[in-house]
Amino acid sequence: MARAKANGIEIEYETAGDPKNPALLLVMGLGGQLTIWPDAFFQGLAAKGFYVIRYDNRDTGLSTDFDAAGLPNMADAMGKLMAGQPIDAPYKLDDLAADAIGLLDALGIERAHMVGMSMGGMIVQILAAKYAARCRSMVSIMSTSGRRGLPTGNPQTLALLMAQPANLERETLVAQGLKVRQALSGGGYAEPEADLRAFVERNVDRRFYPPGAARHYLAVIASGDRVELLKTIKVPTLVLHGEGDPLVPVEAGRDVAALVPGARIETFPGWGHNLPGPFLPTLIDRLAGFCKDK
Repeated sequence: MARAKANGIEIEYETAGDPKNPALLLVMGLGGQLTIWPDAFFQGLAAKGFYVIRYDNRDTGLSTDFDAAGLPNMADAMGKLMAGQPIDAPYKLDDLAADAIGLLDALGIERAHMVGMSMGGMIVQILAAKYAARCRSMVSIMSTSGRRGLPTGNPQTLALLMAQPANLERETLVAQGLKVRQALSGGGYAEPEADLRAFVERNVDRRFYPPGAARHYLAVIASGDRVELLKTIKVPTLVLHGEGDPLVPVEAGRDVAALVPGARIETFPGWGHNLPGPFLPTLIDRLAGFCKDK
């Protein structure tokens, strides 16, 4: 892995593939480290002829954190959201999008396929709208426009994501991580428990950092929706969503596709809010097939 100075911060990143190939930037979701993108997915896209970059968003993993901003007062922020009042935040999604452009600048990359998952999908939506000249294409995965009134996630899954661990011992964190990964499944594409445990352990050992995830959530709600912004996107767009997504229901993906002119959408039964090993070959094929020659 490597580190780049970009947009006034330092960003941890990793690359795979030939730098002469078309660049493909993977943008992760809320609180997710770059290692949430499975190695098989990362390397699989490189094998399809792309120069693939995955990175830690600010306030996550090994990139610059914002501890000085403190923990957000989410009750106050939600109250302001309901009242239609501005929400103060140390950064917003526009800043995370600017980080992505700063990383491309640091790597000397003029244009890239922008592929984002969940909150990362929100970020690549902004990139496609506001930095169109830097985008070969946009792929929004398991994400949303943020439109109010869309179906919300499963309450039990949301509660599990918000739950605090009983202590910070490694096995406690791993056990909770396993529960979260299982809850995010869409009911299909079952993974061996040993593989799931190894995945969770790798991420826990790299860094466990809930304050960054809380500030990411604040950034999401402080940034508002992207309904009007999505209507301005002109770059080729693919929307991918699981029909079993318990966190961001598939209706949100359909909404994104309906808002972006000319967007394609594919939905998959049994796929949840995760990247399960058995589903990766299908996902790699869909992405590579769409991005090729764009």
